[in-house]
Amino acid sequence: MAEYRYGVLGAGRQGTAAAFDLIERGEAGSVVLADIDRASAEAAAQRVNRLTGSGRASAATVDAADRSSLATFLSPLDAFVSSASYRFNLGVSEAAVAAGTHMCDLGGNLEVVRRELELDALARESRVCIVPDCGEAPGLASNLLAYALTLVDHTDELVLYDGGLPTRPVPPWNYLLTFNVDGLTTEYHGTTTWRVDGKLVEVECLDPAEDELVELEPPFGTLEAFAASTGSTTPWTLGERVRTLKAKVLRYPGHAAQFRAFRELGLFREEPIDVDGKQVIPRDLFHSLLEPLIRAGSEDRDVVVARVVARGEKGGRPAEAVVDLRVRHDDRLGFTAMEQATGWHAAIVCHLMASGRIEPGATPVELAVDPALMVEELRQRGFELEEEVRRAG
Repeated sequence: MAEYRYGVLGAGRQGTAAAFDLIERGEAGSVVLADIDRASAEAAAQRVNRLTGSGRASAATVDAADRSSLATFLSPLDAFVSSASYRFNLGVSEAAVAAGTHMCDLGGNLEVVRRELELDALARESRVCIVPDCGEAPGLASNLLAYALTLVDHTDELVLYDGGLPTRPVPPWNYLLTFNVDGLTTEYHGTTTWRVDGKLVEVECLDPAEDELVELEPPFGTLEAFAASTGSTTPWTLGERVRTLKAKVLRYPGHAAQFRAFRELGLFREEPIDVDGKQVIPRDLFHSLLEPLIRAGSEDRDVVVARVVARGEKGGRPAEAVVDLRVRHDDRLGFTAMEQATGWHAAIVCHLMASGRIEPGATPVELAVDPALMVEELRQRGFELEEEVRRAG
């Protein structure tokens, strides 16, 4: 068995989950968890070693903004996951190409991802893989969209419904935050790009005209789906193969109305306002008030729910393919559903890069990975994944 030298830049929740999976299933000889905070890196490495019963995880101090620090971290590695803030990913990807080390990251910003993809020629020349936007959505969800396309002969409409939910919703929020709160408001602010009737269109996040109800199995029941910014490249990469491609977020009913009200009140704004002679940034205040109320605690349990619907033709007849994914909190390991769906997906891509199963270059994740292979990898990790093709007539 091959033994690859891996790194994880950013020793937070998702990075720790990625490191665990690389040791358990990624043929890791070693995994270095690197963070600007040495104590965080050491704590993450100790947890991974305890869970895996190995000593293959170690800690390092790395400043993602410092090229010299990055070079020292990257030089001995075969491949690594960047789970640092998206703000660092362009510089990190440039350093990865220079070092000759394969890299995938958790994405988080479409413009940064586009600039990373512009490194394609340099990455090919250096025989390096750069795969941005790994994680849950975009990432795992992008691969499911690509997979659904393979289940029908021709697709007219491709729709993603996706969300992280508490297994036991508690009013008034009925929501648990399992990632950075800034990412939540960013999803709901500005516009998102869809392909509609063959054209790219900008849709306002939380636009009530796009709201719909989705019926799922118990205990979920009726959920609401609405427009939000996932930052995915799929409208450009997969959208050319379908007339319509949409991506909507799933939440328990009432969530969209709550956050529309917060946004309309101005609480998403980043420009300071004057409050009794003091400058206050509404978004910072909103985050400070909201996060303690919805942040998932150790006793909370979450689930990742995704459904992809591909409508078109199969065998010359109208057909609809439905792919359903459920990822549940792991009580034995202590990883949340979102940590698994995000960190483990990135680890899968990292292993595929190291083992030569992704072509060199800077490539969107939905094109970089064979969708059937990704589905197989997800099932091996215990993710619940079902598919059905319904034909008319």
